[in-house]
Amino acid sequence: MVCTRAPAAAIWLSLATAGLALGSSVFPKEESFDASQLPSAFDALNRTVGGRLRSAVPFERPCFSTYEGERVSADHAACSAIQSNYTDPTFRVTHFGAYMLPQTETCQASSGSNGCLLDSEDPTNPLAFNGTDCRLGNIPPHYIEAASVSDVQAALRFSKRTGVRLSVKNKGHDYKGRSSGKDTLALWVTGLKSLSHDAHFRPEGCSTTYDAITVGTGVLTQDVYEFADKVNRTVIGGYHQTIGFSGGYLLGGGHSILSPVYGLAVDRVVQIKVVTPDGVYRTANACQNRDLFFALRGGGGSAFGVVIESSHRTEPQLTIQAAVMKFTPKASDDIAQWYSLLVNNSYQWAKDGWGGHIVGPTIIHVNPLLNNEEAQRSMQSAADFVRARGGSVVIEELPSWLAFFSKYVTSAQAAVGPELALATRLIPAKFFSTASGRAQLSELITSTLPFASPYIVAGTPFLFDEEPGATSVTPAWRDAVWHLSVKVQFQYNTTRAERKQLYDTLEGHIQQFRALTPGSGAYFNEGDVYEPDHERSYWGDNYPKLLAVKRKYDPDGLLDCWQCVGWKGQSDPLYQCYLKI
Repeated sequence: MVCTRAPAAAIWLSLATAGLALGSSVFPKEESFDASQLPSAFDALNRTVGGRLRSAVPFERPCFSTYEGERVSADHAACSAIQSNYTDPTFRVTHFGAYMLPQTETCQASSGSNGCLLDSEDPTNPLAFNGTDCRLGNIPPHYIEAASVSDVQAALRFSKRTGVRLSVKNKGHDYKGRSSGKDTLALWVTGLKSLSHDAHFRPEGCSTTYDAITVGTGVLTQDVYEFADKVNRTVIGGYHQTIGFSGGYLLGGGHSILSPVYGLAVDRVVQIKVVTPDGVYRTANACQNRDLFFALRGGGGSAFGVVIESSHRTEPQLTIQAAVMKFTPKASDDIAQWYSLLVNNSYQWAKDGWGGHIVGPTIIHVNPLLNNEEAQRSMQSAADFVRARGGSVVIEELPSWLAFFSKYVTSAQAAVGPELALATRLIPAKFFSTASGRAQLSELITSTLPFASPYIVAGTPFLFDEEPGATSVTPAWRDAVWHLSVKVQFQYNTTRAERKQLYDTLEGHIQQFRALTPGSGAYFNEGDVYEPDHERSYWGDNYPKLLAVKRKYDPDGLLDCWQCVGWKGQSDPLYQCYLKI
Protein backbone atom coordinates (compact mmCIF):
# COMPACT_ATOMS: atom_id res chain seq x y z
CA MET A 1 0.00 0.00 0.00
CA VAL A 2 1.36 3.42 -0.95
CA CYS A 3 0.95 5.48 2.20
CA THR A 4 3.01 7.01 4.95
CA ARG A 5 2.44 7.83 8.56
CA ALA A 6 1.78 11.49 9.15
CA PRO A 7 3.26 13.08 12.26
CA ALA A 8 1.89 16.53 13.01
CA ALA A 9 4.90 18.50 11.78
CA ALA A 10 4.92 16.68 8.45
CA ILE A 11 1.17 17.14 8.12
CA TRP A 12 1.38 20.87 8.71
CA LEU A 13 4.30 21.22 6.29
CA SER A 14 2.45 19.32 3.56
CA LEU A 15 -0.73 21.27 4.28
CA ALA A 16 1.12 24.51 3.75
CA THR A 17 2.74 23.17 0.59
CA ALA A 18 -0.61 21.95 -0.77
CA GLY A 19 -2.28 25.25 0.03
CA LEU A 20 -4.77 23.74 2.47
CA ALA A 21 -5.78 26.43 4.91
CA LEU A 22 -8.88 27.43 6.77
CA GLY A 23 -9.64 30.09 4.21
CA SER A 24 -10.07 27.46 1.48
CA SER A 25 -13.08 26.02 3.27
CA VAL A 26 -16.54 27.51 3.35
CA PHE A 27 -17.52 25.29 6.27
CA PRO A 28 -17.66 27.54 9.35
CA LYS A 29 -15.04 26.61 11.92
CA GLU A 30 -15.45 27.29 15.62
CA GLU A 31 -14.95 30.99 16.30
CA SER A 32 -12.19 30.31 18.81
CA PHE A 33 -10.12 28.31 16.31
CA ASP A 34 -7.42 29.87 14.14
CA ALA A 35 -4.88 28.57 11.66
CA SER A 36 -2.02 28.52 14.12
CA GLN A 37 -3.79 25.75 16.03
CA LEU A 38 -4.06 23.41 13.05
CA PRO A 39 -0.76 21.51 13.59
CA SER A 40 -1.69 20.63 17.15
CA ALA A 41 -5.23 19.77 16.08
CA PHE A 42 -3.89 17.27 13.53
CA ASP A 43 -1.50 15.87 16.10
CA ALA A 44 -4.37 15.34 18.53
CA LEU A 45 -6.49 13.76 15.80
CA ASN A 46 -3.69 11.35 14.93
CA ARG A 47 -3.44 10.25 18.57
CA THR A 48 -7.22 9.88 18.81
CA VAL A 49 -7.37 7.54 15.81
CA GLY A 50 -4.48 5.40 17.00
CA GLY A 51 -1.86 6.77 14.61
CA ARG A 52 -3.92 5.93 11.52
CA LEU A 53 -3.85 9.44 10.06
CA ARG A 54 -1.93 9.16 6.78
CA SER A 55 -0.46 11.40 4.12
CA ALA A 56 -1.65 10.47 0.63
CA VAL A 57 0.39 10.22 -2.53
CA PRO A 58 -0.87 9.43 -6.03
CA PHE A 59 -1.07 5.75 -6.92
CA GLU A 60 1.22 6.31 -9.92
CA ARG A 61 3.84 8.40 -8.07
CA PRO A 62 6.60 5.67 -8.13
CA CYS A 63 6.81 6.03 -11.95
CA PHE A 64 7.63 9.75 -11.86
CA SER A 65 10.89 11.62 -11.21
CA THR A 66 9.20 14.94 -10.40
CA TYR A 67 6.51 15.36 -7.75
CA GLU A 68 4.83 18.69 -6.99
CA GLY A 69 7.65 20.51 -8.79
CA GLU A 70 10.46 18.79 -6.86
CA ARG A 71 12.92 16.19 -8.12
CA VAL A 72 12.29 12.78 -6.55
CA SER A 73 13.55 9.26 -7.13
CA ALA A 74 11.40 6.96 -9.21
CA ASP A 75 10.83 3.51 -7.70
CA HIS A 76 11.22 1.24 -10.71
CA ALA A 77 10.12 -1.96 -8.98
CA ALA A 78 6.98 -0.35 -7.58
CA CYS A 79 6.33 1.34 -10.91
CA SER A 80 6.57 -1.97 -12.76
CA ALA A 81 4.01 -3.52 -10.42
CA ILE A 82 1.65 -0.57 -10.97
CA GLN A 83 2.07 -0.73 -14.75
CA SER A 84 1.38 -4.48 -14.75
CA ASN A 85 -1.76 -4.04 -12.65
CA TYR A 86 -2.98 -0.64 -13.80
CA THR A 87 -6.38 -1.96 -14.91
CA ASP A 88 -6.70 -4.64 -12.21
CA PRO A 89 -9.44 -3.66 -9.73
CA THR A 90 -8.18 -6.02 -7.03
CA PHE A 91 -4.82 -4.21 -7.11
CA ARG A 92 -6.21 -0.69 -7.30
CA VAL A 93 -8.62 -1.24 -4.42
CA THR A 94 -5.75 -1.69 -1.95
CA HIS A 95 -4.30 1.80 -2.60
CA PHE A 96 -5.89 4.92 -1.18
CA GLY A 97 -4.52 7.11 -3.99
CA ALA A 98 -6.03 4.88 -6.71
CA TYR A 99 -9.54 5.49 -8.01
CA MET A 100 -11.29 3.16 -10.43
CA LEU A 101 -12.00 6.09 -12.79
CA PRO A 102 -8.63 7.87 -12.63
CA GLN A 103 -9.82 11.24 -13.91
CA THR A 104 -11.24 11.74 -10.40
CA GLU A 105 -7.64 11.66 -9.13
CA THR A 106 -6.89 14.77 -11.21
CA CYS A 107 -7.94 18.39 -11.21
CA GLN A 108 -9.81 18.45 -14.51
CA ALA A 109 -10.40 22.19 -14.28
CA SER A 110 -6.65 22.84 -14.57
CA SER A 111 -5.05 23.65 -17.91
CA GLY A 112 -2.80 20.58 -17.72
CA SER A 113 -3.64 17.21 -16.21
CA ASN A 114 -2.79 18.39 -12.66
CA GLY A 115 -2.63 14.77 -11.70
CA CYS A 116 -0.37 11.79 -11.98
CA LEU A 117 -1.73 9.41 -14.60
CA LEU A 118 -0.27 6.71 -16.78
CA ASP A 119 -1.50 5.85 -20.26
CA SER A 120 -4.33 3.39 -19.56
CA GLU A 121 -3.95 1.88 -23.05
CA ASP A 122 -0.23 1.28 -22.48
CA PRO A 123 0.86 1.95 -18.88
CA THR A 124 4.51 1.56 -19.90
CA ASN A 125 4.29 4.47 -22.35
CA PRO A 126 7.13 6.77 -21.19
CA LEU A 127 5.44 9.85 -22.66
CA ALA A 128 3.03 9.79 -19.72
CA PHE A 129 5.69 10.00 -16.99
CA ASN A 130 9.07 11.06 -18.41
CA GLY A 131 9.55 14.78 -17.90
CA THR A 132 6.08 15.14 -16.38
CA ASP A 133 5.36 16.70 -13.00
CA CYS A 134 3.25 14.30 -10.95
CA ARG A 135 0.76 16.24 -8.83
CA LEU A 136 -1.67 15.32 -6.09
CA GLY A 137 -4.54 16.79 -8.09
CA ASN A 138 -7.95 16.06 -6.58
CA ILE A 139 -6.74 13.37 -4.18
CA PRO A 140 -7.24 14.31 -0.51
CA PRO A 141 -3.82 15.11 0.97
CA HIS A 142 -4.59 13.25 4.20
CA TYR A 143 -6.86 10.43 5.24
CA ILE A 144 -7.82 8.34 8.23
CA GLU A 145 -7.86 4.58 7.87
CA ALA A 146 -11.15 4.23 9.69
CA ALA A 147 -11.33 1.18 11.92
CA SER A 148 -14.23 2.04 14.23
CA VAL A 149 -17.19 4.25 14.91
CA SER A 150 -15.01 6.41 17.13
CA ASP A 151 -12.65 7.17 14.21
CA VAL A 152 -15.55 8.52 12.18
CA GLN A 153 -16.79 10.56 15.12
CA ALA A 154 -13.30 11.99 15.65
CA ALA A 155 -13.12 13.10 12.01
CA LEU A 156 -16.51 14.80 12.20
CA ARG A 157 -15.52 16.64 15.40
CA PHE A 158 -12.24 17.70 13.81
CA SER A 159 -13.98 19.05 10.72
CA LYS A 160 -16.52 20.99 12.73
CA ARG A 161 -13.84 22.49 14.95
CA THR A 162 -11.27 23.39 12.28
CA GLY A 163 -13.35 23.96 9.14
CA VAL A 164 -11.27 21.40 7.20
CA ARG A 165 -13.67 19.68 4.80
CA LEU A 166 -14.30 15.93 4.75
CA SER A 167 -14.58 13.39 1.97
CA VAL A 168 -15.44 9.70 2.25
CA LYS A 169 -13.86 6.93 0.17
CA ASN A 170 -14.59 3.24 0.15
CA LYS A 171 -13.44 1.38 -2.98
CA GLY A 172 -13.30 4.31 -5.39
CA HIS A 173 -16.03 3.18 -7.83
CA ASP A 174 -17.44 6.64 -8.40
CA TYR A 175 -18.15 8.05 -11.84
CA LYS A 176 -18.83 11.52 -10.43
CA GLY A 177 -15.74 12.07 -8.26
CA ARG A 178 -17.57 12.29 -4.94
CA SER A 179 -15.05 10.16 -3.04
CA SER A 180 -12.10 12.43 -3.79
CA GLY A 181 -11.66 16.10 -2.98
CA LYS A 182 -8.81 18.56 -3.18
CA ASP A 183 -7.71 19.85 0.24
CA THR A 184 -10.10 17.57 2.14
CA LEU A 185 -9.48 15.18 5.00
CA ALA A 186 -10.73 11.78 3.84
CA LEU A 187 -12.25 8.93 5.75
CA TRP A 188 -11.15 5.69 4.10
CA VAL A 189 -13.73 3.15 5.27
CA THR A 190 -12.37 0.18 3.33
CA GLY A 191 -11.22 -1.51 6.56
CA LEU A 192 -14.73 -1.88 8.05
CA LYS A 193 -15.04 -5.55 7.12
CA SER A 194 -17.42 -7.26 9.53
CA LEU A 195 -19.57 -9.97 7.96
CA SER A 196 -22.19 -12.22 9.58
CA HIS A 197 -25.32 -14.25 8.82
CA ASP A 198 -28.43 -14.57 10.96
CA ALA A 199 -31.33 -16.72 9.78
CA HIS A 200 -33.58 -14.91 12.26
CA PHE A 201 -32.27 -11.36 12.12
CA ARG A 202 -34.52 -8.86 13.91
CA PRO A 203 -33.90 -5.17 13.18
CA GLU A 204 -33.54 -3.27 16.44
CA GLY A 205 -36.91 -2.22 17.85
CA CYS A 206 -38.86 -4.35 15.35
CA SER A 207 -40.74 -7.63 15.67
CA THR A 208 -40.31 -8.96 12.12
CA THR A 209 -37.38 -11.26 11.43
CA TYR A 210 -35.46 -11.93 8.22
CA ASP A 211 -32.82 -14.26 6.95
CA ALA A 212 -30.16 -11.58 6.59
CA ILE A 213 -26.48 -10.96 6.10
CA THR A 214 -24.90 -8.00 7.90
CA VAL A 215 -22.05 -6.40 6.01
CA GLY A 216 -19.44 -3.86 7.08
CA THR A 217 -19.05 -0.93 4.70
CA GLY A 218 -15.64 -2.06 3.48
CA VAL A 219 -16.53 -5.62 2.46
CA LEU A 220 -16.07 -6.37 -1.24
CA THR A 221 -19.10 -7.56 -3.20
CA GLN A 222 -17.37 -10.75 -4.33
CA ASP A 223 -16.56 -11.58 -0.69
CA VAL A 224 -20.23 -11.17 0.23
CA TYR A 225 -21.27 -13.49 -2.61
CA GLU A 226 -18.79 -16.13 -1.49
CA PHE A 227 -19.89 -15.84 2.15
CA ALA A 228 -23.58 -16.12 1.21
CA ASP A 229 -22.88 -19.16 -0.93
CA LYS A 230 -21.20 -20.90 2.01
CA VAL A 231 -24.38 -20.54 4.09
CA ASN A 232 -26.50 -21.66 1.12
CA ARG A 233 -28.07 -18.23 0.52
CA THR A 234 -28.12 -15.61 -2.22
CA VAL A 235 -27.68 -11.87 -1.84
CA ILE A 236 -28.60 -9.30 -4.47
CA GLY A 237 -25.70 -7.06 -5.42
CA GLY A 238 -23.59 -5.44 -8.09
CA TYR A 239 -21.84 -6.64 -11.24
CA HIS A 240 -18.24 -6.18 -10.10
CA GLN A 241 -15.78 -7.87 -7.75
CA THR A 242 -14.58 -4.77 -5.94
CA ILE A 243 -17.70 -2.69 -5.35
CA GLY A 244 -18.16 -1.95 -1.66
CA PHE A 245 -21.38 -3.82 -0.93
CA SER A 246 -22.59 -1.45 1.81
CA GLY A 247 -21.12 1.82 0.55
CA GLY A 248 -22.13 4.21 -2.20
CA TYR A 249 -23.55 1.35 -4.26
CA LEU A 250 -26.27 0.79 -1.66
CA LEU A 251 -26.85 4.45 -0.81
CA GLY A 252 -27.43 5.43 -4.44
CA GLY A 253 -29.93 2.64 -5.13
CA GLY A 254 -27.87 -0.35 -6.23
CA HIS A 255 -29.01 -2.13 -9.37
CA SER A 256 -28.35 -5.81 -10.02
CA ILE A 257 -29.10 -8.16 -12.89
CA LEU A 258 -31.29 -9.97 -10.34
CA SER A 259 -33.18 -6.72 -9.61
CA PRO A 260 -36.00 -7.41 -12.10
CA VAL A 261 -37.20 -10.16 -9.75
CA TYR A 262 -35.69 -9.29 -6.38
CA GLY A 263 -35.46 -5.49 -6.34
CA LEU A 264 -32.70 -2.92 -5.94
CA ALA A 265 -30.22 -2.97 -3.08
CA VAL A 266 -32.32 -0.33 -1.30
CA ASP A 267 -35.32 -2.68 -1.51
CA ARG A 268 -33.35 -5.44 0.19
CA VAL A 269 -31.75 -3.58 3.09
CA VAL A 270 -33.55 -3.91 6.44
CA GLN A 271 -31.21 -1.96 8.72
CA ILE A 272 -28.36 0.54 8.42
CA LYS A 273 -26.00 1.69 11.16
CA VAL A 274 -24.57 5.11 10.45
CA VAL A 275 -22.70 7.96 12.10
CA THR A 276 -24.67 11.09 11.25
CA PRO A 277 -22.95 14.48 10.84
CA ASP A 278 -23.74 15.45 14.43
CA GLY A 279 -21.50 12.57 15.54
CA VAL A 280 -24.27 10.30 16.81
CA TYR A 281 -24.09 6.59 15.97
CA ARG A 282 -27.61 5.75 14.91
CA THR A 283 -29.54 2.66 13.90
CA ALA A 284 -32.00 3.27 11.09
CA ASN A 285 -34.71 0.81 10.09
CA ALA A 286 -38.46 0.59 9.63
CA CYS A 287 -39.02 0.97 13.38
CA GLN A 288 -36.64 3.76 14.44
CA ASN A 289 -35.14 6.76 12.71
CA ARG A 290 -37.49 5.97 9.85
CA ASP A 291 -36.90 9.27 8.07
CA LEU A 292 -33.16 8.62 8.06
CA PHE A 293 -33.72 5.06 6.85
CA PHE A 294 -35.78 6.43 3.96
CA ALA A 295 -33.01 8.88 3.05
CA LEU A 296 -30.27 6.25 3.20
CA ARG A 297 -32.27 4.01 0.87
CA GLY A 298 -31.40 5.94 -2.28
CA GLY A 299 -30.53 9.45 -1.10
CA GLY A 300 -26.98 8.80 -2.19
CA GLY A 301 -23.38 9.49 -1.33
CA SER A 302 -22.22 10.51 2.14
CA ALA A 303 -24.76 13.32 2.44
CA PHE A 304 -26.55 11.81 5.45
CA GLY A 305 -23.65 10.26 7.31
CA VAL A 306 -20.96 7.59 7.21
CA VAL A 307 -22.34 4.06 7.06
CA ILE A 308 -20.69 1.50 9.34
CA GLU A 309 -22.72 -1.57 8.42
CA SER A 310 -25.96 -2.65 6.78
CA SER A 311 -28.16 -5.75 6.95
CA HIS A 312 -29.77 -7.25 3.85
CA ARG A 313 -32.49 -9.81 3.25
CA THR A 314 -31.26 -12.92 1.48
CA GLU A 315 -32.89 -15.45 -0.82
CA PRO A 316 -32.39 -19.21 -0.87
CA GLN A 317 -29.72 -20.63 -3.13
CA LEU A 318 -30.92 -19.94 -6.68
CA THR A 319 -30.65 -22.01 -9.82
CA ILE A 320 -29.65 -19.58 -12.56
CA GLN A 321 -30.32 -19.76 -16.29
CA ALA A 322 -27.58 -17.85 -18.11
CA ALA A 323 -27.90 -16.65 -21.70
CA VAL A 324 -24.53 -15.54 -23.09
CA MET A 325 -24.32 -14.58 -26.75
CA LYS A 326 -21.95 -12.61 -28.93
CA PHE A 327 -21.18 -12.12 -32.61
CA THR A 328 -18.91 -10.14 -34.88
CA PRO A 329 -20.86 -7.65 -37.01
CA LYS A 330 -20.43 -8.22 -40.73
CA ALA A 331 -23.07 -6.17 -42.49
CA SER A 332 -23.08 -2.43 -41.94
CA ASP A 333 -26.50 -2.54 -40.28
CA ASP A 334 -25.95 -5.62 -38.10
CA ILE A 335 -25.64 -3.64 -34.87
CA ALA A 336 -28.68 -1.47 -35.64
CA GLN A 337 -30.74 -4.60 -36.39
CA TRP A 338 -29.43 -6.22 -33.20
CA TYR A 339 -30.50 -3.30 -31.01
CA SER A 340 -33.90 -3.25 -32.72
CA LEU A 341 -34.32 -6.94 -31.91
CA LEU A 342 -33.38 -6.24 -28.30
CA VAL A 343 -35.89 -3.39 -28.09
CA ASN A 344 -38.60 -5.59 -29.60
CA ASN A 345 -38.00 -8.43 -27.13
CA SER A 346 -37.00 -6.74 -23.88
CA TYR A 347 -40.54 -6.17 -22.60
CA GLN A 348 -41.33 -9.89 -22.76
CA TRP A 349 -37.91 -10.74 -21.36
CA ALA A 350 -38.58 -8.42 -18.42
CA LYS A 351 -41.91 -10.14 -17.79
CA ASP A 352 -40.14 -13.51 -17.98
CA GLY A 353 -37.69 -12.39 -15.25
CA TRP A 354 -34.54 -11.80 -17.30
CA GLY A 355 -31.92 -9.26 -16.23
CA GLY A 356 -28.47 -8.57 -17.57
CA HIS A 357 -26.07 -6.43 -19.56
CA ILE A 358 -25.86 -5.62 -23.26
CA VAL A 359 -22.66 -4.20 -24.73
CA GLY A 360 -22.75 -3.84 -28.51
CA PRO A 361 -22.92 -7.32 -30.06
CA THR A 362 -22.75 -9.09 -26.67
CA ILE A 363 -25.53 -9.99 -24.26
CA ILE A 364 -25.22 -11.63 -20.85
CA HIS A 365 -28.59 -12.22 -19.18
CA VAL A 366 -29.71 -14.34 -16.23
CA ASN A 367 -33.06 -15.69 -15.11
CA PRO A 368 -33.92 -17.21 -11.68
CA LEU A 369 -37.53 -18.08 -12.61
CA LEU A 370 -37.39 -20.26 -15.74
CA ASN A 371 -36.08 -23.75 -16.31
CA ASN A 372 -33.58 -24.33 -19.11
CA GLU A 373 -36.15 -25.40 -21.70
CA GLU A 374 -38.21 -22.28 -20.99
CA ALA A 375 -35.09 -20.13 -21.12
CA GLN A 376 -34.18 -21.54 -24.53
CA ARG A 377 -37.64 -20.68 -25.88
CA SER A 378 -37.64 -17.23 -24.33
CA MET A 379 -34.29 -16.32 -25.92
CA GLN A 380 -34.91 -18.04 -29.28
CA SER A 381 -35.09 -14.90 -31.41
CA ALA A 382 -31.79 -13.53 -30.08
CA ALA A 383 -30.11 -16.91 -30.44
CA ASP A 384 -31.27 -17.25 -34.06
CA PHE A 385 -29.96 -13.77 -34.90
CA VAL A 386 -26.54 -14.46 -33.38
CA ARG A 387 -26.18 -17.94 -34.95
CA ALA A 388 -27.11 -16.54 -38.36
CA ARG A 389 -24.04 -14.31 -38.12
CA GLY A 390 -21.70 -17.06 -37.02
CA GLY A 391 -21.72 -16.01 -33.37
CA SER A 392 -21.67 -18.06 -30.18
CA VAL A 393 -24.74 -18.91 -28.12
CA VAL A 394 -24.72 -20.46 -24.67
CA ILE A 395 -27.95 -20.89 -22.69
CA GLU A 396 -27.07 -22.96 -19.69
CA GLU A 397 -28.20 -23.75 -16.18
CA LEU A 398 -25.86 -22.93 -13.28
CA PRO A 399 -26.33 -24.16 -9.71
CA SER A 400 -25.93 -20.80 -7.96
CA TRP A 401 -25.46 -17.06 -8.35
CA LEU A 402 -21.82 -17.42 -7.31
CA ALA A 403 -21.25 -20.02 -10.02
CA PHE A 404 -22.56 -17.57 -12.62
CA PHE A 405 -20.61 -14.65 -11.17
CA SER A 406 -17.35 -16.56 -11.09
CA LYS A 407 -17.73 -17.92 -14.63
CA TYR A 408 -18.91 -14.78 -16.42
CA VAL A 409 -18.82 -11.53 -14.45
CA THR A 410 -15.16 -11.29 -13.48
CA SER A 411 -14.21 -11.22 -17.17
CA ALA A 412 -17.11 -8.97 -18.26
CA GLN A 413 -17.30 -6.41 -15.45
CA ALA A 414 -16.80 -2.70 -16.10
CA ALA A 415 -13.23 -1.69 -16.87
CA VAL A 416 -11.14 0.24 -14.36
CA GLY A 417 -8.08 2.31 -15.21
CA PRO A 418 -9.45 4.01 -18.34
CA GLU A 419 -10.76 7.52 -17.72
CA LEU A 420 -14.45 7.06 -18.52
CA ALA A 421 -17.39 9.40 -18.01
CA LEU A 422 -20.98 8.18 -18.27
CA ALA A 423 -24.37 9.68 -18.91
CA THR A 424 -27.48 7.58 -18.29
CA ARG A 425 -31.24 7.41 -18.63
CA LEU A 426 -33.96 5.10 -17.34
CA ILE A 427 -36.08 4.01 -20.31
CA PRO A 428 -39.77 3.52 -19.42
CA ALA A 429 -41.77 0.40 -20.27
CA LYS A 430 -43.91 2.12 -22.91
CA PHE A 431 -40.90 2.24 -25.23
CA PHE A 432 -40.88 -1.56 -25.20
CA SER A 433 -44.58 -2.44 -24.85
CA THR A 434 -45.97 -0.37 -27.74
CA ALA A 435 -45.13 -0.40 -31.44
CA SER A 436 -44.74 3.37 -31.58
CA GLY A 437 -42.49 3.39 -28.52
CA ARG A 438 -40.28 0.63 -29.92
CA ALA A 439 -39.95 2.46 -33.22
CA GLN A 440 -38.95 5.72 -31.51
CA LEU A 441 -36.37 4.08 -29.28
CA SER A 442 -34.87 1.98 -32.07
CA GLU A 443 -34.58 5.02 -34.32
CA LEU A 444 -32.78 7.02 -31.65
CA ILE A 445 -30.37 4.19 -30.84
CA THR A 446 -29.57 3.77 -34.53
CA SER A 447 -28.76 7.48 -34.81
CA THR A 448 -26.49 7.18 -31.74
CA LEU A 449 -24.46 4.22 -33.01
CA PRO A 450 -21.90 6.29 -34.97
CA PHE A 451 -20.96 7.87 -31.62
CA ALA A 452 -21.23 4.81 -29.37
CA SER A 453 -23.07 1.57 -28.82
CA PRO A 454 -25.27 2.23 -25.78
CA TYR A 455 -24.45 0.12 -22.73
CA ILE A 456 -27.66 -1.42 -21.47
CA VAL A 457 -28.34 -2.70 -17.96
CA ALA A 458 -31.56 -4.67 -17.69
CA GLY A 459 -31.43 -4.22 -13.93
CA THR A 460 -34.59 -2.35 -13.01
CA PRO A 461 -37.03 -3.76 -10.41
CA PHE A 462 -39.64 -4.52 -13.06
CA LEU A 463 -41.37 -7.47 -11.37
CA PHE A 464 -40.50 -6.59 -7.79
CA ASP A 465 -43.42 -5.75 -5.50
CA GLU A 466 -42.09 -2.67 -3.72
CA GLU A 467 -43.29 -1.19 -0.45
CA PRO A 468 -44.73 2.19 -1.53
CA GLY A 469 -42.78 5.16 -0.22
CA ALA A 470 -40.11 3.06 1.49
CA THR A 471 -37.15 4.13 -0.66
CA SER A 472 -35.96 7.50 -1.92
CA VAL A 473 -34.74 6.62 -5.42
CA THR A 474 -36.64 8.18 -8.28
CA PRO A 475 -39.93 6.39 -8.89
CA ALA A 476 -38.84 6.18 -12.54
CA TRP A 477 -36.94 3.01 -11.58
CA ARG A 478 -40.22 1.18 -11.04
CA ASP A 479 -41.55 1.69 -14.56
CA ALA A 480 -38.29 1.29 -16.48
CA VAL A 481 -37.09 -1.74 -18.42
CA TRP A 482 -33.60 -0.47 -19.31
CA HIS A 483 -30.95 1.62 -17.68
CA LEU A 484 -29.14 3.00 -20.74
CA SER A 485 -25.75 4.69 -20.77
CA VAL A 486 -23.35 6.27 -23.23
CA LYS A 487 -19.76 7.19 -22.45
CA VAL A 488 -16.70 9.17 -23.43
CA GLN A 489 -13.07 8.45 -22.62
CA PHE A 490 -10.29 10.87 -21.70
CA GLN A 491 -6.59 10.18 -22.14
CA TYR A 492 -3.76 10.92 -19.74
CA ASN A 493 -2.79 13.96 -21.85
CA THR A 494 -6.25 15.27 -22.78
CA THR A 495 -6.26 19.07 -22.53
CA ARG A 496 -8.82 21.11 -20.61
CA ALA A 497 -10.44 22.27 -23.86
CA GLU A 498 -10.64 18.68 -25.09
CA ARG A 499 -12.13 17.52 -21.79
CA LYS A 500 -14.82 20.16 -22.04
CA GLN A 501 -15.58 19.18 -25.62
CA LEU A 502 -15.94 15.54 -24.63
CA TYR A 503 -18.36 16.42 -21.83
CA ASP A 504 -20.33 18.61 -24.23
CA THR A 505 -20.50 15.79 -26.78
CA LEU A 506 -21.66 13.33 -24.14
CA GLU A 507 -24.31 15.78 -22.98
CA GLY A 508 -25.57 16.22 -26.53
CA HIS A 509 -26.17 12.51 -26.98
CA ILE A 510 -27.81 11.77 -23.63
CA GLN A 511 -30.02 14.84 -24.02
CA GLN A 512 -31.73 13.12 -26.93
CA PHE A 513 -32.72 10.26 -24.62
CA ARG A 514 -33.93 12.76 -22.01
CA ALA A 515 -36.05 14.43 -24.67
CA LEU A 516 -37.48 11.05 -25.66
CA THR A 517 -38.37 10.18 -22.04
CA PRO A 518 -39.73 13.31 -20.29
CA GLY A 519 -40.58 12.62 -16.67
CA SER A 520 -38.19 9.68 -16.37
CA GLY A 521 -34.86 9.90 -14.55
CA ALA A 522 -31.32 8.68 -14.15
CA TYR A 523 -29.21 6.63 -11.73
CA PHE A 524 -27.44 8.73 -9.11
CA ASN A 525 -24.36 6.49 -9.07
CA GLU A 526 -23.87 6.44 -12.83
CA GLY A 527 -25.42 9.69 -14.03
CA ASP A 528 -23.99 12.48 -16.11
CA VAL A 529 -21.45 14.43 -14.03
CA TYR A 530 -23.29 17.57 -15.16
CA GLU A 531 -26.82 16.14 -14.99
CA PRO A 532 -29.28 19.02 -15.44
CA ASP A 533 -32.10 19.26 -12.89
CA HIS A 534 -30.36 16.48 -11.00
CA GLU A 535 -32.74 16.68 -8.04
CA ARG A 536 -35.64 15.54 -10.23
CA SER A 537 -33.57 13.13 -12.34
CA TYR A 538 -32.22 11.21 -9.35
CA TRP A 539 -35.05 11.49 -6.83
CA GLY A 540 -38.20 12.83 -8.49
CA ASP A 541 -40.88 13.86 -6.00
CA ASN A 542 -38.81 12.43 -3.13
CA TYR A 543 -36.38 15.35 -3.15
CA PRO A 544 -38.25 17.76 -0.81
CA LYS A 545 -38.50 15.05 1.86
CA LEU A 546 -34.82 14.17 1.39
CA LEU A 547 -33.83 17.81 1.79
CA ALA A 548 -35.81 18.04 5.03
CA VAL A 549 -34.00 14.95 6.38
CA LYS A 550 -30.65 16.42 5.35
CA ARG A 551 -31.35 19.65 7.22
CA LYS A 552 -32.49 17.73 10.29
CA TYR A 553 -29.39 15.56 10.65
CA ASP A 554 -26.84 17.93 9.11
CA PRO A 555 -28.07 21.47 9.83
CA ASP A 556 -24.57 22.92 9.39
CA GLY A 557 -23.92 21.19 6.05
CA LEU A 558 -20.87 19.40 7.43
CA LEU A 559 -21.00 16.65 4.77
CA ASP A 560 -21.26 17.69 1.15
CA CYS A 561 -20.66 15.99 -2.18
CA TRP A 562 -21.18 16.73 -5.88
CA GLN A 563 -24.89 16.93 -6.77
CA CYS A 564 -25.81 15.25 -3.49
CA VAL A 565 -28.90 16.19 -1.52
CA GLY A 566 -28.52 19.74 -0.20
CA TRP A 567 -25.14 20.34 -1.83
CA LYS A 568 -23.72 23.85 -1.74
CA GLY A 569 -23.33 24.14 -5.51
CA GLN A 570 -20.48 24.18 -7.99
CA SER A 571 -19.11 27.52 -6.79
CA ASP A 572 -18.14 25.93 -3.47
CA PRO A 573 -14.31 25.57 -3.21
CA LEU A 574 -14.84 21.88 -2.53
CA TYR A 575 -15.53 21.51 -6.27
CA GLN A 576 -12.62 23.57 -7.58
CA CYS A 577 -11.38 20.67 -9.70
CA TYR A 578 -14.62 20.23 -11.65
CA LEU A 579 -14.77 21.88 -15.06
CA LYS A 580 -17.20 24.73 -15.46
CA ILE A 581 -19.54 23.43 -18.17
